[in-house]
Amino acid sequence: MTRYIFITGGVVSSLGKGLASAALASLLQARGFSVRLRKLDPYLNVDPGTMSPYQHGEVYVTDDGAETDLDLGHYERFTGVSALQSDNVTTGRIYSDILAKERKGEYLGATVQVVPHVTNAIKDFALADLNGEDFVICEIGGTVGDIEGAPFLEAIRQLGYKLGRERALFLHLTLVPFIAAAGELKTKPTQHSVKELQSVGIHPDILLCRADREIPENERAKIALFCNLDQSAVIQALDVDSIYRVPLSYHEEGLDREVLRHFNLTSPEPDLTRWQEIVKRVTEPEGKVTIGVVGKYVNLLDAYKSLAEALTHGGIANNAKVEMRWIDSEIFEEEDPELHLSGVHGILVPGGFGERGSSGKIAAVRHARERQIPYFGICFGMQMAVLEMARNLAGIENAASSEFGATNQPVVGLMTEWERDGDIQRRSDDDDLGGTMRLGAYDCKLSAGTRVAEIYGEEMISERHRHRYEVNPTYRAELEKAGVVFSGLSPDERLPEIIELPESEHPWFVGVQFHPELKSRPFEPHPLFVSFINAAVTQSRLV
Repeated sequence: MTRYIFITGGVVSSLGKGLASAALASLLQARGFSVRLRKLDPYLNVDPGTMSPYQHGEVYVTDDGAETDLDLGHYERFTGVSALQSDNVTTGRIYSDILAKERKGEYLGATVQVVPHVTNAIKDFALADLNGEDFVICEIGGTVGDIEGAPFLEAIRQLGYKLGRERALFLHLTLVPFIAAAGELKTKPTQHSVKELQSVGIHPDILLCRADREIPENERAKIALFCNLDQSAVIQALDVDSIYRVPLSYHEEGLDREVLRHFNLTSPEPDLTRWQEIVKRVTEPEGKVTIGVVGKYVNLLDAYKSLAEALTHGGIANNAKVEMRWIDSEIFEEEDPELHLSGVHGILVPGGFGERGSSGKIAAVRHARERQIPYFGICFGMQMAVLEMARNLAGIENAASSEFGATNQPVVGLMTEWERDGDIQRRSDDDDLGGTMRLGAYDCKLSAGTRVAEIYGEEMISERHRHRYEVNPTYRAELEKAGVVFSGLSPDERLPEIIELPESEHPWFVGVQFHPELKSRPFEPHPLFVSFINAAVTQSRLV
């Protein structure tokens, strides 16, 4: 029997519902239960694929090609359960499907309304495409009281009533702020948030109260009294020094025990040894390296959430703390890279779109190549590495990307055709932005004897993609003559997937067209990040 946990948030946004969902799921897993996590987003975009990273943070891509909310990255990293397209839905997608059906006459002339048509569609999403999991955790985006979230709250209210208490639990995440002038924690915001939730017919079964310090027993008792809850159901969620300590903290506070009590379930105490080991490696590393991340969205680090975590995972594997120096690539268009990259032990240029900041990224690539600093280029970062070497090693002076406009040397160009699962996929630059993407997991064939073949230890790999442009294979021979190694290709050998410089030429220089950070986990760090940080550790001993 599948049980549902609906997680809502109140008082303010950005309290960490996604992290709370992921941590609770990991605790239930540790007790032997199977889990599935889902995100219901109230915004009107069909998906976050065309949204600015400054608006929504990174776009997390699943194996089956969905562009989803970054919280799905937390879900995967904490549980190891790969997310699917069916695990993230938005108001935009719900309305698009409903309006398409209405135009086809599928509602038989009925008046299409929020209730029941929109709420039914939301409920169908929550219940569909499951495989008998013990728990399904549904996180509702936004904050209770938001206008756009009303249909989702109504849908889960209906679903909770239909399932009954034996199969549904409502968990509400709130804030208990400390008011410095008064010198005390204030419970009133939580009381008002619960009142707001109750006004739509939902009574929370558990309150998870974020705070920057211990919540005294009398304050927790006060919250319980005013919110009609047992005191054991008012659980403090204190700030911690690492996100990987959250499962340990929640277990200590009794969150998983309270969930099992609600459902009248028993299980052995969870073995959290591996989480303890991860926390120890994060908080008590033996060494330290500094990685310069040269990007264009560095003013909002959520734009590189998975990347930052993957670098941390590489540090965990090498028992080293990874300090990230976030650098706006546009700075290098006016200033010497050495001013900002002095002392770094590795340079990483991540994915991105558009010409802005591209020349700065190329300058960072050249700095890494000429100064013999380990370099890792991801997606756009690989393309900029190819342009740098095309210009400065292969002598293709006007090498450019057609993404930046018309060029007579399109070393990087728009993909119009590729193969997936035996089918030829075709796109044109007139398609919708999302439709021109190469999205999801694709196979890549590695060349024997190359650095990446040694890193992966296998011949065929599968990695997740999100890009429109690709290195033009027409220029492959010229680049290879200049010393660039095409060490990974699509199975039909048409599309370059990985480039590198030989070890005899550079200590560690790799560019990949895919996004390896999306498949890195704290317990299974991605091999490329493990190797990159290892090279950075070696570099730190040389400087």
